[in-house]
Amino acid sequence: MTNETNYDTMFGKMAIEQGLCTDEELRRSLKELESRSKINPIILKDLMIELGYVTRSQAERLKSSIHESKDAAHQIPGYKILGKLGAGAMAIVYKARQLSLNRIVAIKILPKRFSENPEYVERFYKEGQAAGRLNHPNIVQAIDVGEAGGYHYFVMEYVEGKTIADDLVAGKIFTEQEALEIIIQVAKALAHAHACNLIHRDVKPKNIMISTNGAVKLADMGLARGTTDIEAAQSEEGKAYGTPYYIAPEQIRGKIDIDGRADIYGLGATFYHMVTNRVPFMAENSADVMRKHLREKLIPPDHINTALSAGVSEVIETMMAKRRENRYNNVEEVLVDLESLRDGKPPIVAHRKFDVDDFAQLEEGEAVEITDKNSSEETLAQYRMAILILSSAAAIFLLIIILLIALR
Repeated sequence: MTNETNYDTMFGKMAIEQGLCTDEELRRSLKELESRSKINPIILKDLMIELGYVTRSQAERLKSSIHESKDAAHQIPGYKILGKLGAGAMAIVYKARQLSLNRIVAIKILPKRFSENPEYVERFYKEGQAAGRLNHPNIVQAIDVGEAGGYHYFVMEYVEGKTIADDLVAGKIFTEQEALEIIIQVAKALAHAHACNLIHRDVKPKNIMISTNGAVKLADMGLARGTTDIEAAQSEEGKAYGTPYYIAPEQIRGKIDIDGRADIYGLGATFYHMVTNRVPFMAENSADVMRKHLREKLIPPDHINTALSAGVSEVIETMMAKRRENRYNNVEEVLVDLESLRDGKPPIVAHRKFDVDDFAQLEEGEAVEITDKNSSEETLAQYRMAILILSSAAAIFLLIIILLIALR
């Protein structure tokens, strides 16, 4: 049995969320923690300091955040705290009992250091209000939002289970059918949100929960924004909101007119991660990851996991097209192809989309050109070599003429 305590779980999740260590470093730490449990027990915080994955000062700050939020949780009237559930970069989530209705709920608490920042507080309440507008079986239900003892809290439906991220951290590669069943349910949740004029803007494995009975729930509306909220859009112009591994190119550019196609990209990136256990683009830092989302060609997922069908790969690539005009127009189109794949049939919309794009150019009298970057570079290199050879030949010929004249 592992020596991973509730505190260790919280510490590990917060270290990941705050970018203090990688998933692989946490996996190694937990494996080492288990191997030492019977001989020389140690808590995760001290072990990660020893292994050099976090510094002592970073570890102490995380420890303080965990204890501070625990004190805050006990100040919320009408709820009895039962334990910690998880942690993010901006909040800690607790399991609690709502005394008036005698039901289990989850409570997200904003730490004191963020409560003193009006921008964070406003965003926190916007999350609760956005979630409150939605009512769908595949979306975590909002219950209440408020303030007690100087702490801001958000009460929501409790989902007993795990996140997709938990499985990915453990090294799982989802089968095509497993992934399709999950992604279809998330797509239905997004279709409902978009119909309510809300875009999620942070679709990722950590925000997709699977209950013990197999129900899929989309969580965390912290970055959600109304499609008609022009004021919010203008205030965020030029800023990149989202998670680097799953963020859409237009979000990186800070475009004002973000729409549901940004969520389609994030869902595609999540789908990619699930069936390959690799994020679409990897780099040393967040800036380089986002740069790759903008410029680097996506490696087709079936080139990584050869057990995947060409249809699934085609759908993911369409969902993750860099230009949103080349993606699905809406989530309903995505669902058509996902359900077709689930039933063992080829995608319909993705095929049609590629064909229509090509024919549209031909109708306008444009040449349909498929450019391969590697081929272009190779052609350019050959051209340069030809010029060099011709220049050398011309120089030799000129030298011969000069020698002949000199000999006369």
